[in-house]
Amino acid sequence: MNLGLSSSSSALQTPLNALASLPEWIGERFGSERHQLPLFIPVAFGAGIGLWYALPSRPEWIAVICLLLALALGAVLVADNLAMRAMAAGSALAAAGLALAWWEASSQNTVTLEREVFGAAFEAEVLAVETLPARDRTRILIAPVSTGSLKLPEGLKTRVSVRRAPATLSVGDRVQGRFTLSPPPGPIHPGGYHFARRAWFEGIGATGYALGEVEIVYEAPPLDGAAARLKAFRERLTARLQDQIGGAAGGIGAALVTGDRGGIPDETSEAMRDSGLAHLIAISGLHIGVVVGGTLWLVKALLVRWEWFALRADARLAASLVAAVAGIAYTLVAGAGVPTIRACIAVLIVLLGLGLGREALSLRLVAAGATLILLWQPHLLLSPSFQLSFAAVTGIVALYQSPAGRRWREPSADGKDWPARLTAGAAALLATGLAAEAAIAPVALFHFGKVGLYGALANLIAIPLTSFAIIPLLILSLFADLLGVGVPLFAALKFVLGMLIGLAEWTASLPGSVASVPAIPPAGFVLMVMGGLWLCLWQDRWRLGGVIPFAAGILVAGAAPQPDLFVGPEGTHLAYRSKEGLAFLRNGAGSYVRDMWGGAAGSSRDRRLEDLDSANCSRDACVLRLSHGGRPWHVLATRSRHLIDRSDLEPLCRTSDIVVSDRWLPSWCRARWLVLDRESLRTYGAVSIDLDRGAVRSAALEDGMHPWAREQRAATPANGPEKD
Repeated sequence: MNLGLSSSSSALQTPLNALASLPEWIGERFGSERHQLPLFIPVAFGAGIGLWYALPSRPEWIAVICLLLALALGAVLVADNLAMRAMAAGSALAAAGLALAWWEASSQNTVTLEREVFGAAFEAEVLAVETLPARDRTRILIAPVSTGSLKLPEGLKTRVSVRRAPATLSVGDRVQGRFTLSPPPGPIHPGGYHFARRAWFEGIGATGYALGEVEIVYEAPPLDGAAARLKAFRERLTARLQDQIGGAAGGIGAALVTGDRGGIPDETSEAMRDSGLAHLIAISGLHIGVVVGGTLWLVKALLVRWEWFALRADARLAASLVAAVAGIAYTLVAGAGVPTIRACIAVLIVLLGLGLGREALSLRLVAAGATLILLWQPHLLLSPSFQLSFAAVTGIVALYQSPAGRRWREPSADGKDWPARLTAGAAALLATGLAAEAAIAPVALFHFGKVGLYGALANLIAIPLTSFAIIPLLILSLFADLLGVGVPLFAALKFVLGMLIGLAEWTASLPGSVASVPAIPPAGFVLMVMGGLWLCLWQDRWRLGGVIPFAAGILVAGAAPQPDLFVGPEGTHLAYRSKEGLAFLRNGAGSYVRDMWGGAAGSSRDRRLEDLDSANCSRDACVLRLSHGGRPWHVLATRSRHLIDRSDLEPLCRTSDIVVSDRWLPSWCRARWLVLDRESLRTYGAVSIDLDRGAVRSAALEDGMHPWAREQRAATPANGPEKD
């Protein structure tokens, strides 16, 4: 008997001993990789920023800050190894990130329109002008200055679309017209693209469009100063490139130089996205890197051949300074947008490292760049461009700092063995593309619901084409144009840009070129990001542990329940997710609604709701009879502006579980479970419904107490659906 107890005790003691030694083992791992710990500064800081956006209310923000500070203090008090000190620093950084994100959003003084304004006539000052020739319209930012009896909030800035804008329209002009305005729209489905949040940080309080022509009632004198001259130069340069190259190629050429993508047709933009080449037409680290790298190489090559200078100064440092000036100048010409500034900062950090004799490809430089950007504008953490660019760079640099990557970077012992060097270079280029695609795939799937399957192969051709042909030809063409001999180079440029467009269109047309998946829940995305960072930022074998959270994220994404009904924020549009794709209530649902809901549902197919066997539709309404979660569901949705007699509508309301309408519904139209009419949707925003679980998601409820959120109440029905 005693022998049995002793045996059981020994068996139990082994895992307990292993568990007790776990803190010591973790401390040893942290000690052996202490040089990697600074890489986690932006990770911890960004985690705090993300927590502020994820948590809905002020009490939760305060509670989490206090909890993180308590963890930091507790870890300091009991710190007996490097792991505990790292935990203390990480908790403090997360608390600082949460507090900074809160402060940044609260300090914005954006004035927001409360209600829609239809066809209002007023005068406004023009604050910005963006020409979109590919869409045959102009987008302007205006501030109303003379509204008559119309009451608009003081300090309101609104972005409106104008189809027939005066050719001489410029910043400072005063215009008059009739405009339809509305508050910045929230997501078209919960968890979707959030323009209202973006508008809050850009100072835009309303959006809309002009009815008819816009007339200039006061023409401002030409703006003076460096900023005005730079703006005029950019506009002339954009027009020159679009005119000389022409067509979609001209639009891409202008986008690569000035950042103005208004001349790129929608079908070309879509082909670039589906082929995984969209990053090439958004000025980023690649473009600035080519300009800066080319300048660095050329200046250094010239200076080392200048014997007097080479004996008295550091050619590498001088070339780095000249390259930095070239990078800053290109950033200004490109419009100095946030993504461009971010790329410029990252490249300048690399130049600083080169000038000081440090390694150019360094995760520390990447971490420093990310930290500076998050300190500057914390909200950029949620930007897809921020996530995509840093994911790609982190994946590539981590690859090149691996043992295999170091072998690719080492020069061949036999300089004459050019076939082997060429093969190694091609393999390195392919591996770089695959690493970048693998790193950005979770981000692309989370934000866009699809990713190009052939992106790595397409980039294998497109990146060298852009780096070694298109951008150098653009620079040479512009210089030649100053001398009046740019026509042949513009023709060559049009041909090469046509090759890029043709590659994008061909890749996008391949069978299965785009993988679409239903919307990934934030929890799954966070797990995949955590796993990817663990794999990239550590160097010892324990980095392979990152596979566990990454795989868990994939499982969470695959097992996440999908909504069956999508309802737009105005109640105008409704779609049911059937086996054959999304079925839309109205034929007039635009491409934006179809794309956003199709991406969330993981389907590119759509049809009419009235074509479903389970639907009974008239001109004014549709009744859906569905079966989900082991019970029948009756859904009533209106789809016209015509008045429906009470004698017809009231019985339908009474026998329906869900009623959706873009009009105000009277008190006698009450469903058995949920009513979503114009009034309630002002509170709920866009809604998605999982019929299997009887669960409702509200975009407005998820916004919580964030400053861009609309006033709200609980969006979940008080009672569950009644059983038939």
